[in-house]
Amino acid sequence: MSEYAFELALCAHLERTHEWVLGRQIGASVADPGARVVDVCAVVPGREFDRRAAITDETIPPRAVESDVGPGRAVDPASAFDCAPEHARRVADRAVEVGFFEAERRGSRRHVRATTRYPDWFGCLIGIENKPDLGRPGDLRRQLRRDASLGLFDLSILATESYVTGAHLNRIPDAVGVWRFSEASETPRGDGEAVGGDLTVVREPTPLDPAAPGVEPLATQPLRTDVAVVAPEAKARKRRAVAERAYGKGWRPDYPGCDAMCPTDDGRPYCAAFDRVVDPASKCGEACSRYVPADPPTVDRAALRDDRTPWVADPAGVARRQAGLDRFI
Repeated sequence: MSEYAFELALCAHLERTHEWVLGRQIGASVADPGARVVDVCAVVPGREFDRRAAITDETIPPRAVESDVGPGRAVDPASAFDCAPEHARRVADRAVEVGFFEAERRGSRRHVRATTRYPDWFGCLIGIENKPDLGRPGDLRRQLRRDASLGLFDLSILATESYVTGAHLNRIPDAVGVWRFSEASETPRGDGEAVGGDLTVVREPTPLDPAAPGVEPLATQPLRTDVAVVAPEAKARKRRAVAERAYGKGWRPDYPGCDAMCPTDDGRPYCAAFDRVVDPASKCGEACSRYVPADPPTVDRAALRDDRTPWVADPAGVARRQAGLDRFI
């Protein structure tokens, strides 16, 4: 099976066995945005998780959290954000949409206030890199070295299906944990059901230190690697953004409108025509020889996630009408 199918099988397994919130394909660079995308981010709920879940089931814009907009007096977003006024207003609009801000009109200007104090809602962040076949490692060594030296996550883990030898362990940073996961037992049967997987801890991860400065590799040349020293404050902002992105995104993809699409009970995109889990973004559509147009499956991905994780679908929200505020946008 493909690396994509392995990744979704692991997510399904972790969702069944841990009280974590999972997100796939999350940006995890600070100094060089876009240079690192972690396969799976696991967010371990913290002490104020329920307060965060009550706000919205979507990602709260990080800039809105970092702004000077609080739950007290309403302010003009142009003066409360450290960015261009138009961008500030777009971020404020999105924060209103998801329920973290509420708005009122003062003359011709729109002002916003936070509906609640942003909670301290997540504990440990776990970054998981999936490489089912260690015989084809690609950039694995460089990716894991970046994760270990930057220390953005509390724990860094490599998940593989390969038999792990001492030589494999010697080629990755000592702090990185190693899991051997059998996706074969996770393969859905023809009726779309799936059975349990097998995860073995080959090496426990050593905790990293997100509160300390990190070293992020940048450009690499022969005999030289440029690096950036990342301050703890920058790491803290990025950690919050990573956690928010994982919370809002999840791991299940959108299902294509094809007659052969038959999602598994846990929500993976199983194709009956090819008898396997497929990546809808790259494998489905008119270019596929077995494509038969149909309505997308009616599987409720949000309901599945709500039922199987601490994440809450469509919460009531925390917006409130305050005295003297009789007009909201």
